[in-house]
Amino acid sequence: MELKRVVVTGLGAVTPLGNTIPEFWNSIINGKSGASLITRFDTTNFKTKFACQVKDFDPNQHFDRKEARKMDIYAQLAMVSAKEAIEHSGLDLETVDKDEVGVIFSAGIGGITTFEQEIGYYYQNLENGPKFNPFFIPKMIADIAAGQISITYGFRGPNYSIASACASSTNALIDAFNYIRLGKANVIITGGAESALTPGGVGGFNALTALSTRNDSPETASRPFSGSRDGFVMGEGAGCLVFEELEHALARGANIICEVVGGGLSADAYHLTATHPDGLGAMLVMKRALKDAGLKPEDIDYINVHGTATPVGDPSEAKAIKEVFGDHAYQLNISSTKSMTGHLLGAAGAVEAIVAVLSVVNDIVPPTINHEEGDNDPEIDYNLNFTFNKAQKRTVNAALSNTFGFGGHNASLIVKKFKR
Repeated sequence: MELKRVVVTGLGAVTPLGNTIPEFWNSIINGKSGASLITRFDTTNFKTKFACQVKDFDPNQHFDRKEARKMDIYAQLAMVSAKEAIEHSGLDLETVDKDEVGVIFSAGIGGITTFEQEIGYYYQNLENGPKFNPFFIPKMIADIAAGQISITYGFRGPNYSIASACASSTNALIDAFNYIRLGKANVIITGGAESALTPGGVGGFNALTALSTRNDSPETASRPFSGSRDGFVMGEGAGCLVFEELEHALARGANIICEVVGGGLSADAYHLTATHPDGLGAMLVMKRALKDAGLKPEDIDYINVHGTATPVGDPSEAKAIKEVFGDHAYQLNISSTKSMTGHLLGAAGAVEAIVAVLSVVNDIVPPTINHEEGDNDPEIDYNLNFTFNKAQKRTVNAALSNTFGFGGHNASLIVKKFKR
């Protein structure tokens, strides 16, 4: 069976660096930080008091007030990113065969804001018995963003969500890629969303000692590959991509942004929350992505790394890159855009895949910000080009995006310039 080719025809994003693709990309290439003090709840007694929040987002500008109340914020972010991506794709919603358009859209956690509000109210009012919002469950569940997008647009193709922690949306992209190239759909709206900036979200990650506690300087707290890194910075947002079968895109005269050529999956089989210190799962997933794409290591120009700024994760990913790419590792550009967006958890893979796509389109690699001269870790080889502090212009024919999740879930996606 000959596999079909898959292209990207639309992009959409709501992020701490901008609520549209142009705003987001402009911030990313200019090395802006999305971090600031948390305004959603009182952080007085929390070890971490800052995060990368989405700014200037008013759901009532996007939804009827009644409809907005039926959605958790993560689903609202998903819907807005999907709207931008679908409009960007130029899909004609009157003529497209909606039976052949799917939605695979993920979240790592889902509606934790709704969960905390509803359960909090119950325990504060035990004397009143159980009084829950009838939309409590559908607002909370992690699949509902995919369902909402499907219902809104009438798309009747494959429709579901994947939960693999921080790898969730990369898994969604890879599934969308596979379904289209296997002929199971013509178009799939894919990506991920997350909004876990709640007392439970921040407090829970604090309990794991996973978050940075650099409260005196939020903007410089996310510093991947620096010796003084002390954990990741939580973020929120959504990223959406329109994947389309090549001949379908050509037939409707679509603007083809780039081509999706490979995806890899692996497991660390090591620890609940830590990556394997030798990067074994990371090596395997990148090798599998390259094999799936039919590419050699030297064909990759840019790697958007998982790069969360955790003590164990950064050195192990750098080791894995050296192992997989050999001498070519020193010719690559590597960057962690989490230094700017924070860690978007289940949305990270989609938003970082968008970065990879735009780097291929624009031949520019966004930076890893917040590194200071001499702030080095002896476990990291600084002969690698981490694109510190300033974007670099170079030809990017192919880019690889890594995403690793709690539980040892690893996923890598490769995109490249489209050629007939």
